[in-house]
Amino acid sequence: MELKRVVVTGLGAITPLGKNVPETWASLIKGVSGAGPITRFDTSKFKTKFACEVKNYNPADFFDRKEGRKYDLFAQFALIAAKEAIADSALDTQKEDLDRIGVIWGAGIGGISTFEEEVVEFANGDGTPRFSPFFIPKMISDLSAGHISIEFGFRGPNFCTVAACASSTNAIADAFNYIRLGKVNAFVCGGSEAAITAAGVGGFNSMHALSTRNDDYMTASRPFSKSRDGFVIAEGGACLILEELEHALARGAKIYAEIAGVGLSADAYHMTAPHPEGLGAINVMKNTLSDADMKPEDIDYINVHGTSTGLGDLAEVKAIKAVFGEHAYNLNISSTKSQTGHLLGAAGALEAIASILAVRDSIIPPTINFQKGDEDPELDYNLKFTFNEACKREVRAALSNTFGFGGHNASVIVKKWNPNS
Repeated sequence: MELKRVVVTGLGAITPLGKNVPETWASLIKGVSGAGPITRFDTSKFKTKFACEVKNYNPADFFDRKEGRKYDLFAQFALIAAKEAIADSALDTQKEDLDRIGVIWGAGIGGISTFEEEVVEFANGDGTPRFSPFFIPKMISDLSAGHISIEFGFRGPNFCTVAACASSTNAIADAFNYIRLGKVNAFVCGGSEAAITAAGVGGFNSMHALSTRNDDYMTASRPFSKSRDGFVIAEGGACLILEELEHALARGAKIYAEIAGVGLSADAYHMTAPHPEGLGAINVMKNTLSDADMKPEDIDYINVHGTSTGLGDLAEVKAIKAVFGEHAYNLNISSTKSQTGHLLGAAGALEAIASILAVRDSIIPPTINFQKGDEDPELDYNLKFTFNEACKREVRAALSNTFGFGGHNASVIVKKWNPNS
């Protein structure tokens, strides 16, 4: 069976760096930090008092009051990102076969703010169950995919991928496979997350996963720096429109890039820690290169998982060197989480967008906040880390890595679309 080619024809995002893709991308190139004091709850008794929130977010700017009440914040972010991406793709829902357009949406946690609010209200009451009829629909992770399909009438495959921080890369992988097998014409895929809540921050604090650099929060996310002390939790949503190439060409769609291949693997090692030698990361990058029928030398940029944790940063560098060999010193490496914070289940989609725009614009967004290198010789600073400032270079193809708690690994390769190939 001849596999179909898959291209990206639309992008959408709402992030700590901007309310749309152009704003977010401009901030990434400038090296802007999205961190700030948490405004969503009282942090006075918390170890971490900062996060990367979507700035000045008001649901009334996007939804009428009655409609907005039906959606948890993570679902609001999903709809906002999807609407931008669909508009950007110029898909005409009046002309398309809506049975052949699907939605796959990733979320690692889902409606935690709704769950928290409803349970706290019940616990503080007299024991009478006065739960909102929207409680369950707002909480469960799959509802974002459902809301998007209802909004636009898409009747193709519709589901949620849940793989912790790899969730939205899994969504991209599934969408890619459905399209190249010829089962659908297009997919809305991506992810969203809104876990900056007392339970979310408190839970990650108890694991010692978050940075506690409260006096210097703007530089707290500092992947590969000796002084890194954990990730910065973030919120938002990101969306890609994936489309079968011939379908996109037939309707005259603009094409951002081509999806060359995807890969998945498991560490099979630990509940939260990565394999110390990066075994799962090695396997997922090898799987992705094989799926794309590409060699290590074909990759010019890696948008690394790069969360700013000691074990994670080191394991990923080991894996890159193992997979790419001498070419590891020729490709650029950066972590956009240094700017956006960690969007958990939405991270993969946002970082895929950053990789796509790096290919389009021939520019590498930087890892900001780098100060002093780690003393561990295995964190090899002879590699071409793009620290503190963006750099110009041709990017023929970029690899984006996402790794999640539970040992879930997912990667995607995007490359320049060549109309003559």
